[in-house]
Amino acid sequence: MRVFKFGGASVKDADGLKRVAEILKATDGKIIVVVSAMGKTTNALEKLVPKLNAKETEVLIREIEEYHYGIAKACITCLYKDKVCDILQETFSELRKLVKEYPLTNYDERYDQIVSYGEIISTHIVSCFLSDEGITNTWIDARKFVCTDANYRDAKVDFTKAEKCFETLTKSDIIITQGFIGCTTDGKTTTLGREGSDYTAAIIAYCTNAESVTIWKDVPGVLNADPKKFSDTVKIERLSYQDAIELAYYGASVIHPKTIKPLQNKNIPLYVKPFIEPASAGTCIDADSTPLSIPCFISKADQALLSLSPKDFSFIAEENLSFIFDIFAKLKVKVNMMQHSAINFSVCFDNGISKLPELLDAFQDNYRVLYNDNVELFTIRYYDQATIDKLVAERNILLEQRSRYTVQLVLK
Repeated sequence: MRVFKFGGASVKDADGLKRVAEILKATDGKIIVVVSAMGKTTNALEKLVPKLNAKETEVLIREIEEYHYGIAKACITCLYKDKVCDILQETFSELRKLVKEYPLTNYDERYDQIVSYGEIISTHIVSCFLSDEGITNTWIDARKFVCTDANYRDAKVDFTKAEKCFETLTKSDIIITQGFIGCTTDGKTTTLGREGSDYTAAIIAYCTNAESVTIWKDVPGVLNADPKKFSDTVKIERLSYQDAIELAYYGASVIHPKTIKPLQNKNIPLYVKPFIEPASAGTCIDADSTPLSIPCFISKADQALLSLSPKDFSFIAEENLSFIFDIFAKLKVKVNMMQHSAINFSVCFDNGISKLPELLDAFQDNYRVLYNDNVELFTIRYYDQATIDKLVAERNILLEQRSRYTVQLVLK
């Protein structure tokens, strides 16, 4: 059994679905296919989470509906055209009812119930299209297998329960299922965090003891930098689990941070390959421990840097650290870098939805607070001084932290 994962860019239009079919036709054996929401559907569904008036709601749903009907009608032309239209009609009717009736008492819970429809819709279209192409497949609902807690928008998977559920999985040659979503024991839909479909593929591979996972992307493999920001990127042919985990943790967008560990635990190789050139070798991630010979650059924009000093001049030790981390955990702030001295603690964190006002309010009574917003965090794995000098030219370094293999720089 192998696991394939196709992201939103791979299935954003009829041409993308045709490439999926070509890849599956050229592949022998049993495959579980994990599919993300099409294109920017997740972003569109997020707009429905706040309570809107009926007119605004209908306009947004109609746009999402027309996009998906357009893809379905462009590529499904024979026996399954009526079937997919019936499925979409029923699914969008459910979505309209859910958006109208589901309470907003818990924003994150409502978010998961609504946004999960992107994957449900996309997999129905993919399944019907493949059937239309003569590729026999079975559609399954991932929520019956991926068992999680109720930590909405970042649910924790219960691997023991999930493994037992996957034991009952049908033995069809090709199975189509959703990435990103799971379910609590009381039947509530959960999500695994944005871009969580990679993680779903790893969960399924772990639970089924798959021989490999392949993530099909719109890039030639894992690159040593974002080609949108660096002009001289290099594809990495082979990457260790350790380096992949480090790069994903620091923000490399090609792989979801949680993806690697389940695969490492069972020594399952991960391939990152371009769906436009499926014969390409891509990148292999496995137990190989050879250090990379080139530096890897990771950039995270829209960061904030916060520095705290106790007003009573007490040390930044266990008691202060416990209080500080408790605040960050309660406010669900994603910390990307931290550093402390005897009486100072600095932290760089994601500030996409501004957390600064809440943090300032929480700390101002007991700490002197300094902060910078709109800063950028750069991480260089396997750095040397020349790479640092080139990166920081004419920019102000607000904070720097080095280990044997990695340097992090907060730049303004």
